Amino acid sequence: MSDPVRVLVVDDHDHFRAGLRALLDTAPEVEVCGEAATGEEALTAVARTHPDVVLLDLAMPGMGGIAATERIVATAPHARVLVLSMADDDDSIFAAVRAGARGYVLKGARRVEILRAVRAVADGEAIFGPAIATRLMGYFAGLDRAAPDPFPDLTQRERQILALVARHLTNPQIAERLGVSQKTVRNHVSNIFAKLRVADRAQAIVLARDAGLTSEPG
Repeated sequence: MSDPVRVLVVDDHDHFRAGLRALLDTAPEVEVCGEAATGEEALTAVARTHPDVVLLDLAMPGMGGIAATERIVATAPHARVLVLSMADDDDSIFAAVRAGARGYVLKGARRVEILRAVRAVADGEAIFGPAIATRLMGYFAGLDRAAPDPFPDLTQRERQILALVARHLTNPQIAERLGVSQKTVRNHVSNIFAKLRVADRAQAIVLARDAGLTSEPG
């Protein structure tokens, strides 16, 4: 008989942890090796108990679930993180995946779904609840159709000026190139900085180049 899957339960709600422990205890192939209420406690518990799976919430006081996932993945790669969260928005899901989570299941999932996810993650698979999987499929299907606009808040003229800034043209040079006054260019550049939330041209150039905006749009 194989060893049971050792699971560390991490959630800041005592009653929810107790219910989750009771659920996991019904499966003979699963052993709850510890509990934690914060991200900091989770890191300590991982080092002490050496779990196979860390069943972890995202919204916790102090160090949140995303930061805790990053730390666990970096310091204890044998412990695979499975997120169990109320959050079903894109930002939370993709932040968890980028942080290294191997699975994402919504709170309220059926017992069989949670246990299946625990086993799958322990076996080295990546698994997502049905609602999350559908969202992921829709996201990547959207990527196939069209690349997202990296600067949706910029007007066409502002994109044009940002492209020239990225080519290290000065405001007078941009004004001459576009046939407008230097004051107009200065105003556009100020608006660009505000919309991109950058402090200077150097930061704007980095963003523009990262987005591939290095030539003047038509």
